[in-house]
Amino acid sequence: MTTALTPATAADRTGVSIDTLRYYEREGLIGPIRRSAGGRREYTDDDVFWIGLVTCFRDAGLGIADLRGFVAILRAEYPAQDRVAFLRGHRAELERRVTALRRAMEVLDGKIAYYS
Repeated sequence: MTTALTPATAADRTGVSIDTLRYYEREGLIGPIRRSAGGRREYTDDDVFWIGLVTCFRDAGLGIADLRGFVAILRAEYPAQDRVAFLRGHRAELERRVTALRRAMEVLDGKIAYYS
């Protein structure tokens, strides 16, 4: 039997706000979320997994449109190479951003040294 989690418990477990949970559901990134007889959201462990996945990708800089695309790939069970291609493309973008950040840090280090 699957445990039903309240929105507050799901938010606490995933580190996002209840508003973010609603937003992810509204955008089709998670869910549909099961409802109780009284109409209250009830999250499952599977929902918590999806929330964690979406949050991880958001933290990596993916926009909502990109996330919708990736979630569609996962849910429709596209071939593994489609998933890999998507992830490789975004990994390459992250590498570019890391390189740019490292350059910016070097400039800042130079300025700190200059003004120290």
